[in-house]
Order: sequence, then C-alpha cells, then structure tokens
Amino acid sequence: MTILPPDPDLAALRVTLARLRVERNWTFDELARRSGLARRTLIDLEHGRTTGSVTTWHALAHALGVPIDELLGSLCADHAPPGTPQL
Repeated sequence: MTILPPDPDLAALRVTLARLRVERNWTFDELARRSGLARRTLIDLEHGRTTGSVTTWHALAHALGVPIDELLGSLCADHAPPGTPQL
C-alpha cells in the first residue's frame, strides 16, 4: 500500500507571501525589482494562478530576507511537516 503525503497548503503559501510583502510596505513593483521576477509573476503567485518554481521561491526568499524554509513552511500549515513528532 502506498501512503501519499498530504496536499500542500498553497493558500497558506500565498498568504505568507502577501503578508511578508505588505509588512515591508512593498508594492508588486518593488518586490519585482528586488527579486528580479516579473510583476505579473508575483501577482499570479499571490492570486493562485501559478505555483512558481523552486527558483522563483528561492529568489523571493532572498528578496524578502527570510530563510526559504520560513517562506515554504506554510505549505505544511494544515498538517505536521515530515520528521515532526506526532502527539
């Protein structure tokens, strides 16, 4: 029997990206300038029209000044990440 991992919480990831951008009072244009990504890409990420690549999220983590695991950790917001002791 194959045990599949839980689905990632993409909505939580979008909320995290938006929160980090707004906390810095950055527009999409400012985040685009700092990350090297297209403004349209950033809008599509926050609105759930695309999920982005690892390279995209890596660029965003650097631009926002956060570790990538902090940014992507929200993917496991509705379940325990692998290696987390179960209570």
